[in-house]
Amino acid sequence: MAIVFHPANKTFHLQANDTSYVMQIVRSGYLAHLYWGKKVRHYRESNPLQFFDRGFSPNPDPSDRTFSLDTLPQEYPAYGNTDFRTPAYQVQLENGSTISDLRYKTHRIYKGKPKLEGLPATYVENENEAETLEIILEDHVTGLHVTLFYTVYERWNVITRSVRFDNNGSERIKLLRALSMNVDFRDDHFDFLHLFGAHCRERYIERKPLFVGTQSVESRRGASSHQQNPFIALLRKNANEDEGIVYAFNFVYSGNFLAQVEVDQFHTTRVSMGINPFDFTWLLEPGESFQTPEVVMVYSDKGLNGMSQTFHQLYRTRLARGVYRERERPILINNWEATYFDFNEEKILHIAKTAAELGIELFVLDDGWFGKRDSDRSSLGDWFVNKQKLPNGLEGLAKSINQMGMQFGLWVEPEMVSVDSELYRKHPDWCIHVPNRPRSEGRNQLVLDYSRKEVCDYIIQVISDVLASAPISYVKWDMNRHMTEIGSAALPPERQRETAHRYILGLYRVMEEITSRFPHVLFESCSGGGGRFDPGMLYYMPQTWTSDNTDAVSRLKIQYGTSLVYPISAMGAHVSAVPNHQVHRMTSLEMRGHVAMSGNFGYELDLTKLSEEEKAIVKQQVAFYKDIRSLVQFGTFYRILSPFEGNETAWMFVSEDKSEAFVAYFRVLAEANAPLSFIRLKGLDPEKDYELIGSGEIYGGDELMYVGLNVPQRRGDFISVIWRLRAAR
Repeated sequence: MAIVFHPANKTFHLQANDTSYVMQIVRSGYLAHLYWGKKVRHYRESNPLQFFDRGFSPNPDPSDRTFSLDTLPQEYPAYGNTDFRTPAYQVQLENGSTISDLRYKTHRIYKGKPKLEGLPATYVENENEAETLEIILEDHVTGLHVTLFYTVYERWNVITRSVRFDNNGSERIKLLRALSMNVDFRDDHFDFLHLFGAHCRERYIERKPLFVGTQSVESRRGASSHQQNPFIALLRKNANEDEGIVYAFNFVYSGNFLAQVEVDQFHTTRVSMGINPFDFTWLLEPGESFQTPEVVMVYSDKGLNGMSQTFHQLYRTRLARGVYRERERPILINNWEATYFDFNEEKILHIAKTAAELGIELFVLDDGWFGKRDSDRSSLGDWFVNKQKLPNGLEGLAKSINQMGMQFGLWVEPEMVSVDSELYRKHPDWCIHVPNRPRSEGRNQLVLDYSRKEVCDYIIQVISDVLASAPISYVKWDMNRHMTEIGSAALPPERQRETAHRYILGLYRVMEEITSRFPHVLFESCSGGGGRFDPGMLYYMPQTWTSDNTDAVSRLKIQYGTSLVYPISAMGAHVSAVPNHQVHRMTSLEMRGHVAMSGNFGYELDLTKLSEEEKAIVKQQVAFYKDIRSLVQFGTFYRILSPFEGNETAWMFVSEDKSEAFVAYFRVLAEANAPLSFIRLKGLDPEKDYELIGSGEIYGGDELMYVGLNVPQRRGDFISVIWRLRAAR
């Protein structure tokens, strides 16, 4: 069995593939953390907990000055009962006090993995893929029951965690803090790694040593955000891309989050993650429950590469859902950077005709097709076709594009409303706002109040009507501002701080309903590009627009950082015009193509303005990507050279059977009299010989990995080189 309880010493031993996780019930019901790391056959307490009398660490049992919760490594700690570190949860009772005391009550072990009601989560397709442990803790004074959920996957070094609060008492309880997991490590010999950024500069990598005190990343924006991603990792000091121990944590949630690491006075490390307690409370009436979102915890003893491959495989096959989970994604052309709001049907069909001639498979009509939308100042919420631009409607346009041999896709932004819109004039209270306060706008828009059922019902209906009105096979679902003046006209005063989380629950309900109604549609999530690139979104939509920044050089860091956690099949990547519209850089069409081919490939420029020579290159790129598409989207990804560490970047994709590989190398700036470059490949079969397609040269997999491959010398800035390898017969 993957989970075993040993009654003699009251230990739980969880085993997931090649990792063990061990807990113990100590003293009078406290749940202590003992071990997480490389798999052990049996845990026999070779390194038991040690207890000492520590000054200023009080004792819950006055007769034993060696025992304090302040020094006990715990699974789900509280505050106020002798532990002064950051708690995993906190409640407020009707008498105003915030003290609770959870003790072990019972547990249950079973095959499979339960669904989280109303929340995205990883899943199993067969109960034998995983086992789940539920541990129920009880506060006997209030009747509060807290259930800790642990699921271990047989195939991967993955443990998922979540928590449910049940108010089984007779009085109301207010949750002030309800994190999804906590792990207490016994030392602090770690580096802290996270992904930070900004709009058009998402998921940059930062690694720094832990220090005594608290280090954290978080979002208070109502979305997981461009600024911080809901992911952190602790790396042992010697850990690198391919070697060493990594503990990683990723929150399956799309709203406000907190990921926190605290190093205490004794150099022990507490890691916790969950809904951000900032501006959050949740009122539990007697008999009510609250379920926290899931945290995915990954252990790797093969460095960051081992961690990434675990996340990629899990998310690609047991988080993403629907027909496109395993299906190759189409090559698309999006008209946004080609036309912005200034288009008509004739212009769209002209671009589409050119795209079809070049072999592109999907045309995506972006912002500006609805209401009176000639700029970003109006019409969000008015989801009816602008007949001045599209006299034949979406149906006529889509059918014309279908006749060219292409699919048709559409941009929508259903979570927003323009002040200048029919919807806002009819329902001004349907937006997130606080009475008698100004309503700050972003991009001239407000956020619809998805905490309200009637708002969600309306959006489900109008967007369903749009998608049913034409042969639409792709939807880009955008969200272009974060929350301010957070409040809901539909909630009572004591529940106002539930608004942000209720919004996310409403969003998940809307997405679940619409994606279920239209299972044939490929949905791509977007929030000003990568402002909501998180596991919660991947549950509903199997890919995300990686960044609004389409510059090839910028994308090296953005896509490299994103790949740390998220699979390549989740990353939208487009070739755009030069000078680039975000950074005004000039890069070759060749390099732009090679960078974009390292994700879900597409174009975002006016194809009709290309020269015949450029069109020939695009046609060649499209044909080449169709040949490697399955390898890129579903192969095993390896990072070789980091753009965060130098002037060069390299990565590669290897098929599952190691018979095929695609390698890409990039150099940003030229250097006079520069050193010669070579790269050592990864992931090949050392016993196989590989042919370099195009050259006919054959090398052993061992030679390519251990000796390396020379990079051809090229002049100039912004250089890219690609290789294709196939196992020689």
